[in-house]
Amino acid sequence: MEPQLAELERVQTRILNRISKLELSLPLQNNNNNLSSTTTTSDGGETTEARLFAILRSNGVNDFAFKNVPSDYYDWPLESRRDILGAASIDHLCKSIVLVNTQAPSNITDCSDRNNLKYYIVVVQYTARFNAETVKNYLYALNGGKIAKKKFNLRLAPEETSVKLTGYEHNGVTCIGMKTDIPVILDEAIVRLNPDFFWLGGGEIDLKLGIRTSEFIDFVKPFVVSCSGA
Repeated sequence: MEPQLAELERVQTRILNRISKLELSLPLQNNNNNLSSTTTTSDGGETTEARLFAILRSNGVNDFAFKNVPSDYYDWPLESRRDILGAASIDHLCKSIVLVNTQAPSNITDCSDRNNLKYYIVVVQYTARFNAETVKNYLYALNGGKIAKKKFNLRLAPEETSVKLTGYEHNGVTCIGMKTDIPVILDEAIVRLNPDFFWLGGGEIDLKLGIRTSEFIDFVKPFVVSCSGA
């Protein structure tokens, strides 16, 4: 009897392992109804996921998905992050970073002129190397050369500034539902991804958002700039 039980246990283990692998291999696209049943926090407030879900749906975004990840997610290699998200490739894993123009005039205090601001948020791939010089040249051309090129000096904003402007902490930053209406710059390499569904931060460190590129562009209306290299 014991050998039979042992064999049964091995079969069950193999089946469970296959199920786990199958779940990881399934794409999460068209899974915008996977909002967790818990839409309020312990103090009665709305969860970040519920808030972003509502923002996306109310702005005509239909093809998106949320995924909770373990707390040590950022210690994992990109391949493991790809697998747990069900992303098409590691190139589909992206991040949002806040940039500050250290040479912006002191009188620029709002977002009324998207072409010439102190802050921008850039979405780039984890596999790419961001090139601030190309964004500088883009903004210089966008302003018709009327602003001296030396007045554009883009650098990574301090973390406390990023939190203040976006409302999101490091590794949780997303350009959806930010506190401030910061213009978004989307790296052109993301637009060329196939399939056109990429992942970025979801507003919390352990929450990720996958979204159809075309719908992201229609809603966010970013500047699409070739601003990275391999």
